[in-house]
Amino acid sequence: SRSPGRSETRAATGRVFGPSQGRDRRRTSRRELGARARQALLGAMPPKKPGAGDKNLKSKSPAEFFLDNKGIAGFENAGKSLYTTLREFIENSLDSAESIGVLPDVDIAVEEVTLGEYEDKIGLKAHVRKDNALYADFETEKERAKRLAAEAKKSAQEAKAAEALAKAKDKGGKGSKGGGKSVSTKDDKGDKRDAGRGKTFFRITVKDNGKGMAHDDIPNMLGRVLSGTKYGVRQTRGKFGLGSKMALIWSKQTTGLPIEITSAQPKQKFCSRYVLDIDIEKNEPNVHKAEKIGNPGDWHGAELSVIIEGNWTAYRNKVLSYLRQLAIVTPYAQFHFKYVSAASDARGNVDAMFRRRTLVMPSPPLTTKHHPSAANEDQLLVKTLLSQTKEKTLVNFLHKEFTSIGKEHAARLVAELGKGFEQTTAPRDVTETQATRVQQLLSYARFADPSGECLSPAGEYNLRLGIMKELGPDWIASFVGPALACGGHPLIVEACVSLGGKDVKAGHNVFRFANRIPLLFEGGSDVVTRCVQRLNWGSYKIDKNNDKIGVFVSIVSTKIPFKGTSKEYIGDDNVEIAEAVDRAIRACAAQLKGKITRAQAAKERRARKKSAIAVHPGLRARHRGDAGSLRGSRGAAVKAREARRGGDDRRRRFQRGETLDGGPALGKRRAWARAGRKRDSGDCAAASGGTRRAHRLGTGAGVLHAEQGGSERGHAPDAHRIGARVFAHHVPPHVRVPAIRRRRV
Repeated sequence: SRSPGRSETRAATGRVFGPSQGRDRRRTSRRELGARARQALLGAMPPKKPGAGDKNLKSKSPAEFFLDNKGIAGFENAGKSLYTTLREFIENSLDSAESIGVLPDVDIAVEEVTLGEYEDKIGLKAHVRKDNALYADFETEKERAKRLAAEAKKSAQEAKAAEALAKAKDKGGKGSKGGGKSVSTKDDKGDKRDAGRGKTFFRITVKDNGKGMAHDDIPNMLGRVLSGTKYGVRQTRGKFGLGSKMALIWSKQTTGLPIEITSAQPKQKFCSRYVLDIDIEKNEPNVHKAEKIGNPGDWHGAELSVIIEGNWTAYRNKVLSYLRQLAIVTPYAQFHFKYVSAASDARGNVDAMFRRRTLVMPSPPLTTKHHPSAANEDQLLVKTLLSQTKEKTLVNFLHKEFTSIGKEHAARLVAELGKGFEQTTAPRDVTETQATRVQQLLSYARFADPSGECLSPAGEYNLRLGIMKELGPDWIASFVGPALACGGHPLIVEACVSLGGKDVKAGHNVFRFANRIPLLFEGGSDVVTRCVQRLNWGSYKIDKNNDKIGVFVSIVSTKIPFKGTSKEYIGDDNVEIAEAVDRAIRACAAQLKGKITRAQAAKERRARKKSAIAVHPGLRARHRGDAGSLRGSRGAAVKAREARRGGDDRRRRFQRGETLDGGPALGKRRAWARAGRKRDSGDCAAASGGTRRAHRLGTGAGVLHAEQGGSERGHAPDAHRIGARVFAHHVPPHVRVPAIRRRRV
C-alpha cells in the first residue's frame, strides 16, 4: 500500500504539467496532490457487486407508484373514485371534440351492477354458505331482538307523527312545531351498516363525438401511465397523462375487469375495438382483444366503458353539481346523463339533459413558446432548450424559442451578456457556465406580458349565458382581465358576480373553474374563496349575509398551479393569481354597485310619487279608480284619454271634415268648433271623471297648486299631471272657438 508516484498522480488526475506551468506546479502542496490522487483513484474503482449493496434498494414503475398512492390522483375511496372516473372521461371527451372544432355531444351512463352479474363476469359461481357465523352480516338472537325492538319503536314514532300531522290538517293549521321535518322510512343506521359490509359496482360508459384515437395508439394511450398527447406549452384540461389510466388501475384493483374501448376517427371506414388492462409491474398495456369492425354510420369519437367499485349514494350530489357547473362554463356543449339503479324501484333513477344553449364555441388553444420569465422558475429550462433547438445563432434562439422577445430585443440581450457572447454564436457551442449566465439575464430582465392569443377562455358571452341558463339571477356583471405571465406561462382570469337566482342560498356561493374544469373540492383553501372572504362587500352596497351572491371565477393558462395531481384547488400563496382574481371580482362588484344605486334611486322616486298621491283626497280617489291604469307611463295616459274621446276613428273623421255625431259634412274649422263644444259639454257633465287638458308640473308644484285651488295667472286649468297620474277640478274649461273665414270666389 505505497503512496502513488508522480507519474501515477498525473495519470490519475488527468493533468499534464508543461514548462510554462512549472511555477504553478511548485506552488501546489503535496497534501493537495495526494487528495486529488485519492479522489481520482476512488472514482476509477469498479462498482460494487449486486449482492454487496443495500438489499432494501428497489425501484417501482409509475403504475405501481400510483397504485400505492391513489389519493394524490383523486382515488381516495369508492365514492370519490366514481366521481373522478366520470370527470376524467368527460374532460377527455370535451378536449377531443374541441380539438377538431365540433360542438361536443357527450352521453354519460352510470349503471349499477348487481353482485350476481359481477360474479358472472369474473367467472365465479354462486356459493352456498356453510358456516353463517363467519360472515359479517350474521346476526345473533340478541342482536336480532335488539334490532326488531328499535324498528318497532321507530315505527311507533312515525305513526304518532303522521297522526299529529293529520289532525293539524283537519284543523286547517300548519301542524305542531317541528312537524315539518321529513320522516324517513328507512333505517339510516342499517343503511350505513349495509354500506360498510357490502360493495357496490357500477358500469361507467362515456361516449363522445370527438376526433377518436388511431388504432395502433389506443393501447399506449390508455394502458401506459404518464403517456399522452397533452404535454407541451398548451392549454388543456388534462396535463399529466394520468386520469384514464388511474380509472383503469382502480378497476383492476377493485374488480379485476378490463376496460372496453370503441373509437373511430373522422372519415374512417372502420371502428377500432379494444379490450385491455394494464400490467402494473411493467407499466405496459395488456391487450385481451383487438379488432376492427364496420362503421356504417360514419361515426367518429370514442366510447369508454369500465366497471369499478363505487358509492353513488354518497357522491350523487357531487356528480350532478359537477355536470351543472360544467353546463355553465361550456354552454355550447350538450350532456345527457343517465343513472340506472339495480333495484326494481325506478324512483332512484336519474335522467338529466343539459341542453346546448349556444352555437358559439371558443377558439381552440394553440401551442406556444415559453415566456422568458419561466427561466426564473425552471433553472434547467435554458439548458434544455439550448440542447434541443434547431436555430443556428444565439439571436435567433432567443427570438424563436421564447415569446415577447423581438429581433432587436434579442440583439440587445446578447450584447448585455458580455464577453464571450456574439450574435452569431451557435447555441450548441454555449457552455454550461454561459447557459447559466443566459438564465440569470432572463430571470432579471424586464419583458412584456404575453398576448394570450394561445389561450382559449370561456368568454364573457358564454359565461353569462351559462349562468343565466342554469341559475336565472336578477343581476349579473362580468369582467375579463388582460393576459399576464404567471410562472412563465400566460394566464387570463374571467369573473362574473350575480345577485339572486334559483337554487342559490343566501351569502357567498363560489363557483371555481380552471381551464374550464369545475373545481368542487377543497374550496376553503382555494385562492378564489380567500379573495371573496377578504372583500368588503358592504362598500359595494351588497349584504354578504342576506343577499344571494354568486361568484364565478374562471382561470385559464398553459399551466395551472394546482395543489396536487388531483386538480382540486389553486393555492392562495401565488401572489400574481391572487391579485388578478381580486381585481376581477372588484370590477364586477363595482358594476353591480352602479346598478344597485340606480335601482334604489328609482325606488325612492316611486315612493315620493306614492306619498304625493296620498296627500290630496281627489288624487287618492283618482288613484283608486280608473286612473290606476295610467300608473305606468305617459303613453298609458294618452291611450286612456283617446279612449274617452272616441279613439283614432273619431280623430280621422274630424280631420276629414265630418261631424262627429253623423250629421252632414261641414268645413273643417266648423267641424272642429262643433266637436269642441260637444266634447266640452260632455266633460262638464262628468267633471269628476274626465279631463281634456293637462299641465305638467313637478311633484311638489302640483301638490301646492292643488292645495291652493287654482292658478295665479287667472285661468283655471281643469287638470294637473303629477308624474304619470291625472286628477280633475270641478271648474269647466273655457273653449275658444276661432272665427270662420269665407273663401273668396
